[in-house]
Amino acid sequence: MGVNTPKKDTGTARIGGDSAARSPFRVVLVMGVSGSGKTVVGRLLAAALGWTFRDADDLHPPENVARMRSGQPLTDADREPWLQSLAAVVDAALASSGPGLVLACSALKRAYRDRLRVADPRVKLVHLTGPETILRERISARVGHYMPASLLTSQLATLEPPEAAERALVIDVIDPPETIAARSLEHNAPPPRN
Repeated sequence: MGVNTPKKDTGTARIGGDSAARSPFRVVLVMGVSGSGKTVVGRLLAAALGWTFRDADDLHPPENVARMRSGQPLTDADREPWLQSLAAVVDAALASSGPGLVLACSALKRAYRDRLRVADPRVKLVHLTGPETILRERISARVGHYMPASLLTSQLATLEPPEAAERALVIDVIDPPETIAARSLEHNAPPPRN
């Protein structure tokens, strides 16, 4: 009879682990420009944590979708009803005792992030960033999304990277989504007990 040796956990099969269930956060906001992988990483995080996933793109009013589809960047006024809807989703998650929320959202400006309660210690901000060439390639390869690659330039110009006070975890999108999600979970877990 052979000796049972435990298999080495590579972190790819189970990116959350037990500590993910004890997260000190109620909301994880995965932000970044188009093509950064917010939706894919957000879904992986939500699955690992057993939380609800919402994609902010799904909450845009039809007029905003039409504008973006035609290559027109949104103004702050265009984004206002969308931000109101997103803030209500975040507020509901913070008030709930049920599963937490992972929200994938561009959240390009500090003012937008403030509306989404980033200053609340129960909200964790994860900023996905990467080289423009990679982002543009990803957008061009997408099928069925209304956001054209031509709007990436305006998003990058609008982007206000998170400041130190926002306590963002900044991750380069060069790595595979599973690696990015695992890294996010490491920072989402509670601190070790002494």
